[in-house]
Amino acid sequence: MGKDEAYNMRLIAHDTLNGFGNGGEGMSMQVTGDGRRVMWIAHESAPTNFTGVDVTDPRKPRVICQTQLPHNRVRSNSLEVTGDILAVAYQTAVHGETPAGVELFDIADPENPKSISFFDRSGPHSRGVHALWFVDGEYIHCTSGAADFTPHNPKDDQIYTIIDVRDPAKPSEVGRWWYPGTMEGEDTPAPTRHPQFDSGFRMHNTNVYPDRPDRAYLGCLDGGTAILDIADMSKPQLISNWNPHPPYPGFCHTALPLLDRDLLIVADECVRDNGADWPKLTWIVDARDETNLVPISTFPMPPVEEFGNRGGRYGSHNLHENRPGPAFRSDTIIFATFFNGGVRAYDTSNPFQPKEVASFVPAPPEGSRTGAIQINDVYVDENAIVYTIDRHSGGLYILEADI
Repeated sequence: MGKDEAYNMRLIAHDTLNGFGNGGEGMSMQVTGDGRRVMWIAHESAPTNFTGVDVTDPRKPRVICQTQLPHNRVRSNSLEVTGDILAVAYQTAVHGETPAGVELFDIADPENPKSISFFDRSGPHSRGVHALWFVDGEYIHCTSGAADFTPHNPKDDQIYTIIDVRDPAKPSEVGRWWYPGTMEGEDTPAPTRHPQFDSGFRMHNTNVYPDRPDRAYLGCLDGGTAILDIADMSKPQLISNWNPHPPYPGFCHTALPLLDRDLLIVADECVRDNGADWPKLTWIVDARDETNLVPISTFPMPPVEEFGNRGGRYGSHNLHENRPGPAFRSDTIIFATFFNGGVRAYDTSNPFQPKEVASFVPAPPEGSRTGAIQINDVYVDENAIVYTIDRHSGGLYILEADI
């Protein structure tokens, strides 16, 4: 099966999540009223909805909750926890199916989540919600379809949506924004599509930080990175859009602002196996003038010649996003995932020459359909304990990092 590959990271625990193993793009830590720490994990595909793992002792993780989806044509790829409220995104396999939207749960008793409400985003051109951001207890920022949004192209079906959850029993939409030219009926010309890697101009991550609540930092797939002014949440306004696609092969996933340094870390997700859409890079972007974003470097990565043929995907994907709560926050050390390239940490003290300072590539897990690890997401707590998950069968890996 091969061996783990480690540099300044060491494995302290591994849990296959009751044998299901597959992890999506949602990892969020809860500290319960009685002081326990629970890692909540979204899943890449049905039938499992979400899993709660007691990691009070990170060396002895223990699954305490695992829920199931209503059917196999829906996935809950993304989730976030704020206090004792868990928000879960539901995306259907095709347009028009249900459930499609966001469900809120009371997890004060983490072994027994209780549904609070469901915010329906189903519709004839909607698959629901792919990714969400919920860190302040008041608003969910997400990428969502809508019953009253008709895209020119079905690949552009998920728009930036702001949901007011100050009364969690009655969530309501307060604002939306879509990539210009993607809505049927508008006068703006449609955007130019990538001739080789057309993934669409829908949103992916939609990050809004309490440190800068009037700004939204969006990954817009083939539309690159967008910064929005959301001081008036009912009317988000575009400030700037940096888009290197084409010539690069699209799928901008996350824009992480390093607010004290006027930088953005921008990740383009690899979505094809065996290096077919290489290069998929993580960029450092100068944001001193937020109306004129300038790329200045990319993270160094092992050569695609070595990793591209290991099986499955190889290239950038998720970032540890410096969210509030029991989380590691740094304006210099960045953790990122690279599918068969594992999880890696970078020192960006010199943004023109970022350096890799730690990495961990697990051995191919049992049951992997690609024959390789596919590290999908990462969450780092305030003690620099690294939690990372495999996309297919490996489950949860818990690591210590020397950084």
